[in-house]
Amino acid sequence: MAELLEIRRLTAGYGPLRVLHEVDLTVRAGERIGLVGLNGHGKTTLFRAITHMVGWQQGSIRLEGQEIGGTRSLGAGRRTSGIVRRGVAMAPQGDAIFPGLTVRQHLDCGAYTKLAWRERRRRRERIMEIFPPLRALQSSLVGKLSGGERRMVSLGRMLMVEAELYLIDEPSLGLAPKISRAVMDAVWSLPIEGRAMIIAEQNVSLLSGRVDRIIGMHAGRMRGEVGHVALS
Repeated sequence: MAELLEIRRLTAGYGPLRVLHEVDLTVRAGERIGLVGLNGHGKTTLFRAITHMVGWQQGSIRLEGQEIGGTRSLGAGRRTSGIVRRGVAMAPQGDAIFPGLTVRQHLDCGAYTKLAWRERRRRRERIMEIFPPLRALQSSLVGKLSGGERRMVSLGRMLMVEAELYLIDEPSLGLAPKISRAVMDAVWSLPIEGRAMIIAEQNVSLLSGRVDRIIGMHAGRMRGEVGHVALS
């Protein structure tokens, strides 16, 4: 399989705080990767570095052979729009929602590129097929939905853009076990032929047998594949 994402010697942080320490990671097209580790050990910061949302970073991040990383010290978010257009989509941790918007409006916020906006009705219909409970809630305010429904909206917003790389941060966070499994089943149903997905998750049991590799992360460093090394 071709290498879709190549990260080499990535160091990143916020202000004087260094969170990531010379991280190396390769993700191939068609792979689903599970990234596990305790809170505060760098999983979210890694996703933020890939999308240029950290305070500073150094090192190489290549998407389909093109550099999207490099050294940067100011302006978190300035290059994020370009990263999205390059084909990176992210579902952030927790309920990252706009509570005053309806489900339909919220999904349309994800149709960032010109092509996605033109096709937003068709793409919304695709989201309803992946997350059937949202079909009857399209006119409902997102802030009044249940935790599981809000998580579906957040994931659906990510899917409104045709991406090469999906970054999903803690999809089961705060959800009851039954709801977590339903959300994760929907995630596993996503076709990724020629694409890749990285899922940051603390619950290893939700990933086991469903991803190609599970990689541990501890204190801002990659610790190897789970089963071969300990996380702490």
